[in-house]
Amino acid sequence: MIDFEKFSKFYGPHRAVADLSLRVEKGEAVALLGPNGSGKTTTLKAAAGLIRPTSGQVRIAGRPAADPEARRALSFLPQKVSFPEPLTGLEAAEFYRRLRGCPASRTAEALRFASLNGASQRRVGTYSGGMLQRLGLAVAVLPDAAALVLDEPTAALDPDGLCAFYGLVERRQREGHTLLFSSHQLGDVERLADRFAILVEGRLVASFSRPELADRLAERGVMRVRFDRRVPGLAEKLRDLASRVTWAGDELIVPGPAKLRPAVLDRIRREPVSIRGLTAEEGRLDLLYQELVRPTQ
Repeated sequence: MIDFEKFSKFYGPHRAVADLSLRVEKGEAVALLGPNGSGKTTTLKAAAGLIRPTSGQVRIAGRPAADPEARRALSFLPQKVSFPEPLTGLEAAEFYRRLRGCPASRTAEALRFASLNGASQRRVGTYSGGMLQRLGLAVAVLPDAAALVLDEPTAALDPDGLCAFYGLVERRQREGHTLLFSSHQLGDVERLADRFAILVEGRLVASFSRPELADRLAERGVMRVRFDRRVPGLAEKLRDLASRVTWAGDELIVPGPAKLRPAVLDRIRREPVSIRGLTAEEGRLDLLYQELVRPTQ
């Protein structure tokens, strides 16, 4: 549905994105992650047909992203939304509804989905940042576009706005729409994405499907078993089950997925020692993200 083929974008000598090849399949939700300045916004603007590649190609449903037919297949939410301040929220949404040629009923539906009904008669100049973001989301979902491209969609949203956004996107996903979005909120990413693409300094450094990410996080899980004393030779006995077992004081550290832990505990129970404490934690997306981006920062 959305296809980047060796996409590069330079602004003079500055490289924003280099040789990006990434395909977002129809009905798939892909999250772009990366530090500030990593090329996420440039990538999304290229998908929306707002900037042209320096080299390579960006296609929407097989057409160049700047092609009018390609742009009709897509709806875009920019990172920073703005509307004429004298207009009411309803008037702004109605303007974009007519611009996109949507049915008249879509305005009220979009405002309701974005939880803006109560403020739709107020002038945009009185809106908070979160309310502007909600209005931007309402405008983005006005057309029944096959793909949504959203740049930091949850920025400035309060809990009610987040709930409205999640409900809106999850409904579109159930209907088979495609989603490409960026976010610094890893909770958004874990909840919505089928695949995760990480950009650093304009280059794609990692791409995981949801099952692949689950496997990577499982490998980063840790079980800690505390004893009243260190048991000589115990770590060595366990390394055929969990190769990275180590001691930290009187705690035995067992890295690895949860499926290893029952066998490790069964082996420990054969030893003449009492367990004083047991904790387990799973791998975290934020730590994996930091690990992936740190070497190139």
